[in-house]
Amino acid sequence: MNIPQSNLPRIIVIGGGFGGIALAKKLAKKEVQVVLLDKHNYHNFQPLLYQVSTGGLEPDSIAYPIRKVLQGYPNFYFRLAEVVQVDTVNRRVHTNIGPIHYDYLVVATGSETNFFGNKNIEEKAMAMKTIPQSLNLRSLILENFEQALLTDDLHERDALMNFVIVGGGPTGVELAGALAEIKKGILPKDYPDLDTRRAQINLVQGGNRILPAMSEIASQKAEKFLEKLGVNVWKNIRVTDYDGKHISTNTDTTFEAATLVWAAGVKAVSIKGLDAQEFLSRGNRLIVNEFNQIQGHNEIFAIGDVAHMETEAFPNGHPMMAQPAIQQGQNLGVNLVRMLENKPMQPFTYKDKGSMATVGRNKAVADLRRFKFQGVFAWFVWMFVHLFFLIGFRNRVVVFINWVYNYVRFDREARLIIRPFKKRYQDSPPT
Repeated sequence: MNIPQSNLPRIIVIGGGFGGIALAKKLAKKEVQVVLLDKHNYHNFQPLLYQVSTGGLEPDSIAYPIRKVLQGYPNFYFRLAEVVQVDTVNRRVHTNIGPIHYDYLVVATGSETNFFGNKNIEEKAMAMKTIPQSLNLRSLILENFEQALLTDDLHERDALMNFVIVGGGPTGVELAGALAEIKKGILPKDYPDLDTRRAQINLVQGGNRILPAMSEIASQKAEKFLEKLGVNVWKNIRVTDYDGKHISTNTDTTFEAATLVWAAGVKAVSIKGLDAQEFLSRGNRLIVNEFNQIQGHNEIFAIGDVAHMETEAFPNGHPMMAQPAIQQGQNLGVNLVRMLENKPMQPFTYKDKGSMATVGRNKAVADLRRFKFQGVFAWFVWMFVHLFFLIGFRNRVVVFINWVYNYVRFDREARLIIRPFKKRYQDSPPT
């Protein structure tokens, strides 16, 4: 990898997400050599991926070059690499560009979509965890309407304009709201020769309420917002199969749709060498102690979505969101320095700052530590918080300008098919 030899302790960080970036910043100008590995050369602001999928933002406004984050940091190195395996015995990380030795290893690989072993859904549904996936979804949505114009079959046309989103968490709720606003304000103007009133947005939730991690009042209010926008909210229903056209559930309810978006769960991205059952908890998360150390390996740490730290307040581990990752990265940065100075490490304590979700224009719900509120004020707070956590001044300005423009014009300028996604609505094979 052409990383220079140094007498400084080498810390390898796998993953440039929220946790990895927070750790890198905390180690800036410390007496360590840090090597950050990621298969992408950018940090991706995942909370706004749904806006890329629905044409509200271009992908470069929510991505930031990792190398630019590390500019000016001495003894920092970035390599565009995909990690293949970790050799815990010889302390080596094997990648597609070669191996590298570590003194300390930090796993911050994040999470990926969890299809719970359903291969049909994994093959035919759309995920929305990365920028390429979001661009694919954006293209598919627009291509479906273009194809709907070309068919004389009413059932096929309805299916092409039928969207089913599985998962009633923040991702599913925000995507459903965005699609509903597109149906209301944009589709009639873009497709005047198509009866877009027949377009359907369905949100399917396996539990008895949407936004289950938030308060009861937030769930109820978000559902009312969605219903007012015309979204069909289905609760206590689990999607069991999808053949590209027909959606089966655990009830008598079925859907016929050319687009199924799977937002029903995530699992940690595992790495060979750290995937033994002794290391893993539910969802492939690495079991760590209060210092984020992996069991039996004091030199290996895990932070963010991939880390499972049981506490009295969080017996199932911390929520797989940005804030725990950022706070664990910052705490670990302090602890690594303390460890090298032979000082006792500080146990991690999560400070829950609350959670929020936006449902659409002037509609959001917020559960903060002391206050719970919904509506327009929650929507403004949601925007401010997301702008604050975006990396890069340019990104904040671009996103803010786009939001103001979209609000004033009720438009989404980025509804472009830059790269077609080849997935066509087809009849199911005969049974």
